Amino acid sequence: MFLPDDVKHLISRLDQQGFEAYAVGGCVRDSLLGLLPNDWDIATSCPPDKLKSVFNDLRLIETGLKHGTLTVLLNGVSYEVTTYRLDGEYTDHRRPDSVEFVSDLKLDLARRDFTVNAMATCDGKDIVDLFGGREDLKNRVIRCVGDPYKRFEEDALRILRALRFASVYDFEIDHKTAQAALELKDTLERVSEERIFAELKKLLCGKGVQRVLSNHSEVIFQILPELRPMQGCAQNNPHHCYDVWAHTVKALASVPQDSVYRLAMLFHDAGKPQAKYTGLEGHDHFKYHQLYSAMIAEACLLRLKADNDTLKRVVRMIKEHDLRIPATQKAVRKQLARLGEAEFMELFPVFKADLLAQNPDMIPSKLEHIRQLEALAEEVIASKTCLTIKDLAVKGGDLRNLGITGAATGEILRLLLDEVVRGLLPNESSALCERAQNLFRGLEKQSKPRN
Repeated sequence: MFLPDDVKHLISRLDQQGFEAYAVGGCVRDSLLGLLPNDWDIATSCPPDKLKSVFNDLRLIETGLKHGTLTVLLNGVSYEVTTYRLDGEYTDHRRPDSVEFVSDLKLDLARRDFTVNAMATCDGKDIVDLFGGREDLKNRVIRCVGDPYKRFEEDALRILRALRFASVYDFEIDHKTAQAALELKDTLERVSEERIFAELKKLLCGKGVQRVLSNHSEVIFQILPELRPMQGCAQNNPHHCYDVWAHTVKALASVPQDSVYRLAMLFHDAGKPQAKYTGLEGHDHFKYHQLYSAMIAEACLLRLKADNDTLKRVVRMIKEHDLRIPATQKAVRKQLARLGEAEFMELFPVFKADLLAQNPDMIPSKLEHIRQLEALAEEVIASKTCLTIKDLAVKGGDLRNLGITGAATGEILRLLLDEVVRGLLPNESSALCERAQNLFRGLEKQSKPRN
């Protein structure tokens, strides 16, 4: 495997001082998979009180030193150098109450979460693999180091990390590891919402997300119990052939690998169980389910402390995901004016993903309709059609010159835009001014008191 020169240099420095040092963890895993690691972490037998002296000519960040980690900056890149350690008890199911620094690499690797994260190398050629990590990489398996119950009891977040790694790398989770995750899922209640949300977003953006959500749904429902009613909720109508959860999982895997899109699809039908009713014809209906779904998504995302932009975009996508309009320029112009260009165009991946998880017999005609809508939207945008008040051929100053002032100005501009968008009025100054005067006279009549 490839080992960067700077990593070799840091390892060499420690070696020259008589200490062992290895690149360890995720960087080894990703390199063996042929991926470019985001970070290079180094583990060493050097005690924390001597780490600074080894790298005293480099810029250092000492905030983690009490836990045995020194951050070393070399050529603009930061590297975490950590002393081998043993973890004490994990009474909060999250962090060790204490750590003991040791000089044996094996002890350090044995405390790690998964076999694929418990490998090390000092030269990129010889891989220290004491727990079968390379074999698990070959077999595409996520397996805990040692007893999975102990690993998850120590740190409950590892349960979600197992699902995340399985999704990102499209691996299976070892049976014993999966069973322990299921049985200990309640311990996730002790993990902060921020950490859960961070893992969830990465999980949702993985290549294997459809299988992971399907096979490990109970773990997902532990952190998002609002989604549980979706599983087994039948959709007995011509448009669907899956229950709500199976449809959701399939649709989610069809949108871009972007956390906002994936979150939107995770929640887009969460309100269906609440909205469901069966009509006289025997078919299930879900009137206003998008509004119920948006409320559920908003409550969950607020609990998970999502940022405002994510919250706003996800809720908007959910509210609009079932938008049904004819493939006409008039209808498309109206939606572009209502939502805005960027907001309307970002809905098309949602429309397509939702459709691709429906009854296959109905996909071709519906997909063609979506393509027509998208093409029309692109045409309207390219033509620079008037879609917002700022696009109108008259401005507030033009109306003031006509004697229109105060609150009436904004109201009349909105009415003018509506008529232009609907094709009832040309976006020409003279026509707009004439119409503005008529609208103003109408507003004045409405405002006059009756005798």
